[in-house]
Amino acid sequence: MRNKNLYYTLAGLIILIIIYLAFRPSSSSDGRDILAEVQRGKFKVEITTSGELQALNSIQVVGPSEARRFRVGNFTIEEMVDEGTVVKKGEFIAALDKTELFGRLEDKRLDLEQTLALFEQTQLDTSLVLRQERDNIINLEYEVEERELILEQSQFEPPAIIKQNENNVEKAKRDLQQALDRYRIKSMQEKARMVEVSAKLRDVQTEVNQMEEILEKFTVTAPQNGMVIYVWGRGGKVKEGSQVSSWNPVVASLPDLTTMQSITYINEVDIRKVKIGQRVELGLDAFPEKKLTGEVTKVANVGQQRPNSDAKVFEVTVVIKESDPLLRPAMTTSNTIIAEELNDVVYVPLEALNSQADSINYVYLKSGKKQEVKLGISNTNDVVVELGLNEGDVVYLSTPDWSGRTAVNLLEELNGKRNPSFDDISANTQTFNNNAESEDEL
Repeated sequence: MRNKNLYYTLAGLIILIIIYLAFRPSSSSDGRDILAEVQRGKFKVEITTSGELQALNSIQVVGPSEARRFRVGNFTIEEMVDEGTVVKKGEFIAALDKTELFGRLEDKRLDLEQTLALFEQTQLDTSLVLRQERDNIINLEYEVEERELILEQSQFEPPAIIKQNENNVEKAKRDLQQALDRYRIKSMQEKARMVEVSAKLRDVQTEVNQMEEILEKFTVTAPQNGMVIYVWGRGGKVKEGSQVSSWNPVVASLPDLTTMQSITYINEVDIRKVKIGQRVELGLDAFPEKKLTGEVTKVANVGQQRPNSDAKVFEVTVVIKESDPLLRPAMTTSNTIIAEELNDVVYVPLEALNSQADSINYVYLKSGKKQEVKLGISNTNDVVVELGLNEGDVVYLSTPDWSGRTAVNLLEELNGKRNPSFDDISANTQTFNNNAESEDEL
């Protein structure tokens, strides 16, 4: 009897184990349900991307663009300070090759000497010609006086002699007048010659002076305090040994390091969220402990394709509000654009959301309900819930074992605001709820 009772007991235990194994609820893949509590507080929609620092304002350091006036098309950089060198106003930046312009200057100096010699020769010739004319006038004036004196002394001579003397006086006066007219014309001619030679001398002298001034500019100095940054030309960075065109004689740039900006590129999927005036939180890869703030000041209207990338991106400019001596051009920044910020909202993790018929968004509550929710904005991790949940509610992030046996508890506020075909779904859901309640009663 004792053995028989033992067999019955063991058989009962085995049956109970089989029943438990057959009807036990299914568990999640890791054997545990994952739960999360509904939170209330500040909610941010953030777009995180990397950027590169640039100076908001910079001054271009240029060579002598006036050199093209003297047919100097290009000049070579013979010597240049290293990129990143901090210079003060007036300090040396680069030295340009003067050979071509210096040769033209020597030719022009030779022209100057010849023009100066011509000027001096013309002066001597003018002085000599005009002096001869003046001497001739003086002689003719004496001639007139002499003829008048003879006429005066011949008052008692025969009429023929008197008439001859009168004619001699008239002839002497006419000669004097002609000499005066000739002197005036000669003076004008010689003055014109001197003006012409003087103008030529002045032009050549001006060109020589300008060339000498331009030669001084072949030693390029800093127009203000700053850090030397190399610029990009057709052959790469402009540096020692590079050629610079006199039509675009930019040698380097001096950025104003007191006001910096970060240039970043936003994916075409997120660009619609970015607006001018949005706040930005920045970090520096070189100085992780340094935190900065900025503001979006420019959003490109046209996308572009960056190297080694298939996605289209849009350039966004962020002006940094702080000034820091650690900031340098080309530093990498981490930019977090605050696209939207709400102060007091209810939100849950995105993993808690489920969807039915593309019209109902719902969550699984720990209380055993499938609760419809009205959603607001979302970020990378969470989503705002406008209706359906309260702070402190506990939701499933995994699918509970009872998920298929419970209908969605619909929000009355959304009736008529879903897809038109959802009326049938709502009716079917209500029928399912009634059936489920009947089964529970049984």
